[in-house]
Amino acid sequence: MIVIAIGANLPADGFATPLDTCRAAVDRLAGEPDISVTAISRWYESEPVPPSGQPWYVNGVALVRTSLDPVALLERLHAVEAAFGRVRQVRNEARPLDLDLIDYRGMVRDGEEGGPVLPHPRARERAFVLLPLADVAPGWRHPVGGEGVGELIAALPADGPAIRPIPDG
Repeated sequence: MIVIAIGANLPADGFATPLDTCRAAVDRLAGEPDISVTAISRWYESEPVPPSGQPWYVNGVALVRTSLDPVALLERLHAVEAAFGRVRQVRNEARPLDLDLIDYRGMVRDGEEGGPVLPHPRARERAFVLLPLADVAPGWRHPVGGEGVGELIAALPADGPAIRPIPDG
């Protein structure tokens, strides 16, 4: 299973809302050579992490199939972000699109050889990844610790950032 987290808190040029941007990004991924989107979660809105004065985020998760290796897939994700106006300048800044490679077929990589750290190092701490992930892959288990997505959700702090499903999202 390959898991991609999708998020935005600014609309990309040509889109009315961050939700419109996220939906268009899924369509773009589905149209990419060598990538097939097999499932998409509900959409959620969540407070920024870390807390800031930024607008709330729209978040979701897509499951994909691809023949690309994790390095090439991450490069493709970054190219899609750039096509939607993402310019990486400051960590945790407001952005029109964020595509994170969360899990690549259970692979574990420390990133020392270049390419992505897998699984994504903060996925287990983020409700905005785990709740959508539970929608599309309720049996998913963390490749390192082995915890199920439900266990990881239950372990999130009760006073963590707010997150809620977007009606009809």
